[in-house]
Amino acid sequence: MEKQMTLNKGKKNFFSKYSLIFILIIFMIVCTFANENFLTSTNLINVFRQQSVVIMLALGEMILIIAGLLDLSCGSVVAFAGVVSVLAYKAVPNLFVGFAVAIGVALAINALNGLMVTKFKTPPFIATLATQAIARGAALYITGGQNVYEIGDYNIVGQGSFGPIPIPVVIMLIALAIMIYIMRYTRFGRSTYAVGGNEEAANASGIKVNAVKMKAYLVNGVLVGVAALVFMSRVNGGLPNGAKDYEFDALTATIIGGTSFTGGVGNPVGTLLGALIVGFLSNIMNLMSVDSYIQQIVRGAIIAVAVIIDIYSKDRQTSKSNK
Repeated sequence: MEKQMTLNKGKKNFFSKYSLIFILIIFMIVCTFANENFLTSTNLINVFRQQSVVIMLALGEMILIIAGLLDLSCGSVVAFAGVVSVLAYKAVPNLFVGFAVAIGVALAINALNGLMVTKFKTPPFIATLATQAIARGAALYITGGQNVYEIGDYNIVGQGSFGPIPIPVVIMLIALAIMIYIMRYTRFGRSTYAVGGNEEAANASGIKVNAVKMKAYLVNGVLVGVAALVFMSRVNGGLPNGAKDYEFDALTATIIGGTSFTGGVGNPVGTLLGALIVGFLSNIMNLMSVDSYIQQIVRGAIIAVAVIIDIYSKDRQTSKSNK
């Protein structure tokens, strides 16, 4: 009896650990039968190139949500940091300057988010909603609402490749590896889980909660800045209206990837798998010419279902532990 219970527990842990991989594989098989163009190398490379930006934003959302925070501004910050970066590059034709500006602007806005949350105790939802409006408005103002073109070699990052692998995918994989290291092997990573899991307990154990929250926003800032330069480089211009709703794609990928919306749970690999599921879903809907409005409904429904399942699972675990 005891052996059977141990075996059942082992099976349950195995499926829980690798469930996203199984879901992704099954989903790709279904998509392959649904449309003959889905599994072509051209289509798959295109999906990975497009999703590289969403994956980097999702990694930022992941670390924030694990810490009990949130960022609703990342899509708008991609637009603002991106157009400022493009304008800086056109003024001083130096790729390093353009890229440094993108990361610097995103860092500054996320530092503001962190300051509002830690110093002035503003709820993350309100703080990042405010910077969402500010960043988008600033992007439209400095460009007069017009796209910025003729960006020269700035597009090399978004459109170039190392052999068959697009440069955006390489950058995304580097960001993923760094986030895996941070979350698994650094004190800051462990502190992030502690703060999101139980802020009062983390504070009592000597963790500087506000410092952890600020660092989480700064890490998010770097990821958003890199995503901004990759996005503008890929679309070959500075688009003040670009990256709209990317924050929701990033949130969807993060929640599907197993990050608990209540904090304290999540990992980068799960976030990657969640983003790929979201990317392939959008791709197959486009290939099958599904109406864009229906696609919005599907994305919204996925977020709602994922959050409900997450909360239900956590409540169930809590009730079990209390028995």
